[in-house]
Amino acid sequence: MPPVFPYNGSDTSLKGKTVTLDPAREEDRELIRPLAKDWRIWEFTKTLLIDENYDRQFDAYFDEALRLPDIDGRAFIIRTGATIIGMTRFFHVEWKDKRLEIGHTWYIPSVWGMVYNKECKLLLLQYAFEHLRFFRVEFRVAHQNIRSQRAVEKIGGLKEGVLRKFTIRNDGSRRDTVVFSIIDDEWPEKKQRLQEMVLAGL
Repeated sequence: MPPVFPYNGSDTSLKGKTVTLDPAREEDRELIRPLAKDWRIWEFTKTLLIDENYDRQFDAYFDEALRLPDIDGRAFIIRTGATIIGMTRFFHVEWKDKRLEIGHTWYIPSVWGMVYNKECKLLLLQYAFEHLRFFRVEFRVAHQNIRSQRAVEKIGGLKEGVLRKFTIRNDGSRRDTVVFSIIDDEWPEKKQRLQEMVLAGL
């Protein structure tokens, strides 16, 4: 039986200097709902459309996050202190091949460009490479989302290519997907750089 997320218990959080990643729970639903209702968060992914159907869409989105079984992934609430600033997930976990994807990551716009994303990724990558001993972590970003592509590059992601017309978004438009990865051989160097950025508050 593969290990479960995160660490050795379903209630265990990943804690850093500026952020804590707590496993998503039902009681977080109504705290997250108003935070996610900002069109800027979903401008490129269209995961949620900010319209008259928002509440129905949000409930389906949050239900999916809660349904992630431990062996296939884990959704996290991102906090700085007691303040919720976003969400992220481990998913598409392949235990046999020792790889997984980090994604479905979003933050409230007031913290964009701050240190929180870098430390969030540091915590997740440490877990993937040092606890699970995985070989590969992947990130997939909408081709229109240049801001997120730059953020993945800043944390050390290597751009591998573009999956053309890979998905249809919820508004019916097509999406190319840009694939980035970090592999275990690269992790020590990238970890050091991430730690330096977090320490400097970059």
